[in-house]
Amino acid sequence: MKMAEKLKLISWRDIVFVALPSLLLAIGAFWLAAQYIKPAPPDRLVVSSGGDGGAYQIFAARYKDVLARYGITLVTKPSAGSTENLARLRDPAFEVDVAFIQAGTARLQEGDELFSLGDMYHEPLWIFYREAALGSSDNLLDLKGKRIAVGGPGSGTRHLAMELLAANGIDAKNSKLIEAGGQDLLGRLQRNQFDAVFVVGPTQSSLVWSLLYAPGVRLMSLTHAEAYTRRFPYLTRLVLPRGAIDLTQDIPSSDIHLVSPMATLLAREDMHPALIDLLMQAADEVHGEPGVFQKPDEFPRAGHGEFPLSPEAGRYYKSGKPFLQRYLPFWAATLIDRTVVMLLPLFVVLFPLIRFTPQIYGWRVRSRIYRRYGELKFLENQVNENPGRHARDEWLGKLDAIERDASTIRTPLAFTDMLYTLRVHIDLVREIIVRRTSP
Repeated sequence: MKMAEKLKLISWRDIVFVALPSLLLAIGAFWLAAQYIKPAPPDRLVVSSGGDGGAYQIFAARYKDVLARYGITLVTKPSAGSTENLARLRDPAFEVDVAFIQAGTARLQEGDELFSLGDMYHEPLWIFYREAALGSSDNLLDLKGKRIAVGGPGSGTRHLAMELLAANGIDAKNSKLIEAGGQDLLGRLQRNQFDAVFVVGPTQSSLVWSLLYAPGVRLMSLTHAEAYTRRFPYLTRLVLPRGAIDLTQDIPSSDIHLVSPMATLLAREDMHPALIDLLMQAADEVHGEPGVFQKPDEFPRAGHGEFPLSPEAGRYYKSGKPFLQRYLPFWAATLIDRTVVMLLPLFVVLFPLIRFTPQIYGWRVRSRIYRRYGELKFLENQVNENPGRHARDEWLGKLDAIERDASTIRTPLAFTDMLYTLRVHIDLVREIIVRRTSP
């Protein structure tokens, strides 16, 4: 019974010697993989938009509808505009993931951890004025000495208006610059509280639309539009063709030259990559439509802003929707993406371990038998070279010691054939000793 148990005995020392390093290597591989995997994407995304009724809010509402199809809730936080949005992104205490930014209002600062998601659409500057105050004007210099609404505090409109007015020598010393914006601009303009108003936004903006149709209100065509784009590189010259707004009412009644910054999206560096992919898909659906100033699928695009382009956005512009999301629901695609990263160690580390660990274990067991073979061969050489060096009993005593040592080797059943072969060879050496030595 004891012999049977001995045959079944496993060398736990060899198992620990081989298994422990393998286990530590596998754990290390999984730990390394875990450093490159993001947690599951949250089901909530926070965007800082703009003022009530503004384009940023309109587009944020459309994003919300698209993201809801993927189970993501978009939380919209209204703001004064682009400048306040940027301040929110830079404030770690403010809960926001992404924000609309007007190009030209933001400069990259040291320590910024923000990425651009690209240009979303043209955001033209519209300068409306009371016809009774200016007659027909195509030059910003005509606004000197007038009452001008330059946009609300914290808005991108105010930033752009002040830059263009300053370029024309118009400031608070020679004109009345009023920080005002929002939906009541039209009413205040018609009530003679302003002579001109600056508005930044796409044609979809309800305020822009209302002003275009307002009686007694004219839209300024900028004679120096091209010059402004050279002085302010973030601006683009646009032409609003005659009748582009309304052919039946011939609005506008002539080609209008405008300047336009780009509306961009900025995201925090720690925003989940999967949410960036979804937001890019939403932007593609919302901004890819044709419009007065853009062709189909012209936007969104990578752009060349102050902030570096998000790697995920860059991949989207290059390859489109992630491969798995083309065929699987969002939750399934993200789950597989994360699982693949965790399974990578299985292919890189575990498979080689599974293949080579048994061989290493076998080598450990065989090495103990080979060591006795070395002792046996050394003894045989001594007998052959100088058999008279010891008496036969001394030679046999040395051989018996090797045999006793071999009998104590803890050998798993799979390796007992080598042990029996060793014993046969011990008997062969015993015959040599008997034959070569004298009693």
